[in-house]
Order: sequence, then structure tokens, then C-alpha cells
Amino acid sequence: MNTILDHINYPKDVRLLKQEQLPELAKELRASVIHAVATKEGHLGASLGVVELTIALHYVFNTPEDLLVWDVGHQAYVHKLLTGRKNVFHTNRRLGGISGFPKREESEYDTFGVGHSSTSISAALGMALVSQLKEEFNKQHIAVIGDASIASGMAFEGLNHAGVTNANLLVILNDNAIGIDPSVGALKQYLTNVKKGTQKQDNIFEALNFNYSGPIDGHDLPALVLELERLKKIKGPKFLHVITTKGKGLKQAEENQVTYHAPGKFNAETGDLYKKSNQIQPPKFQDVFGHTIVELARLNNKIIGITPAMPTGSSLKYMMQEFPDRALDVGIAEQHAVTLAAGMATQGYIPFCNIYSTFLQRAYDQIIHDVALQKLPVIFCLDRAGLVGEDGATHHGVFDLAYLRCIPNLILFAPRNEIELRNIMYTAQLGLDSPIAIRFPRGRGKITKWKQTFSKIEIGKGICLKKGKDIAILSIGTMANTVDEAINLIHSEIEIAHYDMRFIKPIDETLLHNICTTYKNIITIEDGTVKGGFGNEILEFIAKNNYKINITILGIPDHFIEQGKILELQNLLALDAKSLAKKIEEINYSVT
Repeated sequence: MNTILDHINYPKDVRLLKQEQLPELAKELRASVIHAVATKEGHLGASLGVVELTIALHYVFNTPEDLLVWDVGHQAYVHKLLTGRKNVFHTNRRLGGISGFPKREESEYDTFGVGHSSTSISAALGMALVSQLKEEFNKQHIAVIGDASIASGMAFEGLNHAGVTNANLLVILNDNAIGIDPSVGALKQYLTNVKKGTQKQDNIFEALNFNYSGPIDGHDLPALVLELERLKKIKGPKFLHVITTKGKGLKQAEENQVTYHAPGKFNAETGDLYKKSNQIQPPKFQDVFGHTIVELARLNNKIIGITPAMPTGSSLKYMMQEFPDRALDVGIAEQHAVTLAAGMATQGYIPFCNIYSTFLQRAYDQIIHDVALQKLPVIFCLDRAGLVGEDGATHHGVFDLAYLRCIPNLILFAPRNEIELRNIMYTAQLGLDSPIAIRFPRGRGKITKWKQTFSKIEIGKGICLKKGKDIAILSIGTMANTVDEAINLIHSEIEIAHYDMRFIKPIDETLLHNICTTYKNIITIEDGTVKGGFGNEILEFIAKNNYKINITILGIPDHFIEQGKILELQNLLALDAKSLAKKIEEINYSVT
């Protein structure tokens, strides 16, 4: 049976429809998104919530000539289905497929590449100001941003600038009261009051010189089309407040919005999640952090937990349940999170600031200026370090070793397993005279009996995991597991030594002198960029001390890595155990 969606390939096809056909298109698109995510995984709730809004935008505006910018991009699946990618949507987030986020090189309809929040207003304003310079006064520029993202500092910077221009900019607030976790903060309360009609103060957006309209029902297609047609005729900065329901159209996604943000595979017919196996598995690293900080907080009442909008993803939610006054979700505000932690550290408290590796990049000046320069003992816990999989280039945490290694006064540690993560957290809260960054990967570890008695780790000390005499492999973090697997794959008589350096900074120079006087061949391996990373630290040590050694540096090459399963990407980059074993044999063969 033919459907409306069968005949829709691009927005120009949507604009040929009669307005009364749009609700049926919305129904078909919603079903298509549910089926695709149920079978292939991805971000569900956000895209279900903007089906009608997406249709209305492409129906009213002349995309791609009119420029549409999505914030973050979790909600852009329907946009992709309507803009020439319907037949390849099954490859979404897969190796060699389309990205899970808007991406400029993928489509002319993706006007700005996104993946991190709160950039849409600034980008769309930049486009609008250039249109003025080109005297393209009728060109439309639309930024769609969520209520969690608009609370971020950068979004306010964009609004503040836009309000003193006459740029042809429309900011649409997609207000569903939730990001990945429920939205927090005073702005969230303000928007709630606006929706209830109880807000007494002046409208904050009108105070910023925006022509404000709304709030309107974001699932009422006729109302959306009518209002967008009206706004299209108004010049200058405009603001449309749209109320939507995240997960709209799937009962479970509406009722459990946190879980169904990215639920994994589920039953497309019923909407129910598949039952999890009862098999005992090693824990996720995020849960090791989450449960460990609760244990430590019971022992030390000066411990504070901080996360920028990721209480579930970081597992700080466990501390928020037991110590709600000492576990803080500050919203999408990484810069604020870091300097907030710095302020707490000045008062003798012990802040654990849990930020995904890729998001800590957004607070780089604060790390240097507000923390390291002042030697404040903030404990950074960098979740999702290394390759993260299907979220792709915007989310891989592969730069932290390089961008943190150059900062004075900062300790940099990577645990190889769950027990090491627990012990470094324990060690850090005993008291340090400088900040420390602890990086750990996405996903599960290897140890089921990980809740062991705490023991103190000596700062700056690496360890020998295996003795040998032919080649020394120096690893950092969980790449030690890859090295172990590689060594077990080698059946020749090569005697391989394996060292877990643990600390990138301060590096264990005593251990390195011992290694450099014992071995003529060294391999370093890391899940970070080879430019400026762990391998460079070893290379600099060798050069400084004039050692004559053959060194091979393995890690993430000097280009952005796209999406795919972590094992697929490791194989592609020759960072898997089989590739490492082959490299070891090649090096040994070349020198014998």
C-alpha cells in the first residue's frame, strides 16, 4: 500500500501536499522513526517530539535556501527523513552510514554541523548577518533549540547579541522540560510559569528585544503552520515558544523520557524494552564512579558531586538520591561547572566534577585559569574517554590526553580497570595539593568483583604487568586489556614486557629510565590522539635524555573519526589486539 511518505524525498515534495495531508505524514514519519530506532538503536524521544514542528518548518520555509539550524541534533531524525536520506536512514549511526547528527558534508539541508548543545543561535545569527551584507533581506534563518540547551551560557551570548541587531532570525524554543535528564535551573522554572500563565515578571525574551510569540502547541500542525507563516513576514529577531512532549506518540517514551532518550533496541510493535539478561556482568565504568562516590561521601562529608546535565549518564544520580544537598546538576553549563568546583575547592571542600571527555573541551579556559593556575584540588572525572562508538566525531573523547597534558599543576591518570578507578578516587579525596583528571571509557569493564577494599595509589607511579626482554609495550588506561590480548595471540618466542604507566602526568621517570636502559624497542598505545598525547610524552622523555631507542606510537590518527561500533573503529584504526600482535611481530622481525 502506498503511503504519503513513499512520495516524499525532499522538502519541495512536502510543500506540494495539501495542509490536511500533513497529520497523516506526521503519523507515518513517527512510525518510521520508531521502527528505525527499535531495530538499529539511536536517539528516539527527541525526534518523536518534533515531528509536527519539523514538517511545519519545511512546509512553510523554502529550505535549503532558507537556513534551518538544529541545536545538538538529537531531534533531527525526521529532518533527515524529509531531506533526501529516507532510503539510507537504516545506516544511521553505523560505520560508513549517515551521521546521527546534522552534518554539513552530508546534505545541503544540514546547514551547520552539531553534536554539542547551545550553538544554534550563534550560528544562525552569523548566517543572518551575512545575508544582510549580501542584501538578501528576504532570506529566513531559523534556530531550533531546546529548553535545556537555551540555559547554557553560549545560547545567552547569542541571544544577547541578536537582540541588538535587526537580523532576520527566528529562534524556536522547543520546550519539553527535559534534555537527556529533566531540565534544571531558574530559567526552567520561568518557562514552567509561562506555560502555566503564572509568570509575573516581564517576558525575558522581549526584554532582550525579541518579538516573542507563544507558547503554542508544538503538535498542532495547523497552528504551527499559521504562526510560522505570520512570523515569516516579520523582520528582525523573533522568538517562538513551542510546547512539545518528548517521545510523543509512543506511550512508553512519553512516560519514561530519560530511558527512551536513547533506549537501545526495543519491540517496535509494543514499544517495550527487551528484557535484560540476568547474567552477572562487569559494571559500566560510569556505575563504578557513581557507586564509589557514594561510598566515599559517606566517609567524607566534604565531598561534593557536580555534573553538567548528565546525572544519569555519569551515574551521579546515585549520590543525588542519597545526598541531594551534596550532588549538583548545574545544567548544560560546563564552564560554570568547572569554576563552581574551583570556588568550592577554595573553601576546603572536595569537588568531584564529572564531565564527559568531549564536553570538558568546552571549559578549557576554566581548567587552566580557574583551577590549574590556582592549584585548586578539583577532581575531574572524565567519562566517555577514548572512542565512544555510534555518536561519532562530535563525541569521541580522544583529545583529553593531549589538551590536558600541557597544563601545569595538573595530575593526569587513566585507570586500566574498575579497581584502579575506585582507588584513585579514594586517593584523590584523601587530599591533594593540585587538581587531578581521571579519564575512563564508555561501557563495561572486565571485573565482576570490583567492590574491593580501598587502597592508596602513589601519585606518579607506573607498574610492570609483565616482564620481558625483547620489546616493551607502554599502555595507558584500559588499552592494557588490548595489549594483554595481543600478547596472548603471539605464538613466537618474542619476550614482551608490558608496563601500565597509569599517570601521564607526572610521568614515572624512574620507571622510564629503567625501561629505556633495558629495551631497544618500545611501543606506546593509547585511545587518544597521537598528536600531543601519551606517546608524545614518552617520545619527549627519550629525546630529553638522549636515549637511542626505536619507538612506535600507536593511537588515534590525525583526523576526525566517524561513527561505528567501538570494536569496528578499533579494527579500522589498527588498534585492536590482532593488529597490535601483527605490529609486534613486524617490529621484532625487522630488528632480528
